[in-house]
Amino acid sequence: PSRADIVTFSDPPLPPGADPFVVPGDGPAAGIALAGPDPAWPERYGALAARVRAALGWRVLALEHVGSTSVPGLAAKPVIDIDLTVADPAREQAYVPALEAAGFRLIIREPWWYGHRMLRADDPACNMHVFGFDSPELIRHRIFRDWLRGNPGDRDRYAAAKRAAAAAANAAGEHVMQYNARKQQVIRDIYQRAFAASGLLDGPPVGSRS
Repeated sequence: PSRADIVTFSDPPLPPGADPFVVPGDGPAAGIALAGPDPAWPERYGALAARVRAALGWRVLALEHVGSTSVPGLAAKPVIDIDLTVADPAREQAYVPALEAAGFRLIIREPWWYGHRMLRADDPACNMHVFGFDSPELIRHRIFRDWLRGNPGDRDRYAAAKRAAAAAANAAGEHVMQYNARKQQVIRDIYQRAFAASGLLDGPPVGSRS
């Protein structure tokens, strides 16, 4: 991806008649439960990563622990977020059946957004996001993770934003996507500093999705 691709957030509209959720009823749930930092989260990621690599072998082009559970000292929903890079997310037959046999299930299919697919697993709880190697979202996730790991002030600011967003979303009976929207401005501000520090950005990032 180009520098412009990385710093520009894209949120294309849902195509007419499209539904990203593969199974009805698997949509975003209401109720946001944040947990305190758990030193066991990296171990849980390790167990999940071993399952993915055993299932897919060399079809795993990259595998990353991302999201809040990948940042020491950060409160998070106790769900491990993983980015899986494959050659072509659209070729689901190349990876989905093998992952289903390993205990994952396909939840989201968004070919209009960088080819994104998401699979979910339980015990430990996991959301695994699948992208092609040319997706800028993969790079953004790593930049955000590494910036929070190295900048405790922004980590704590993000933690405060998460707690405030969770309290407001729960009071209003909102689901997780609305919770994400409530903390989006803080995420954007942090991205701006991370992009600028990395030499990727001279001005503010544009767009609307994180």
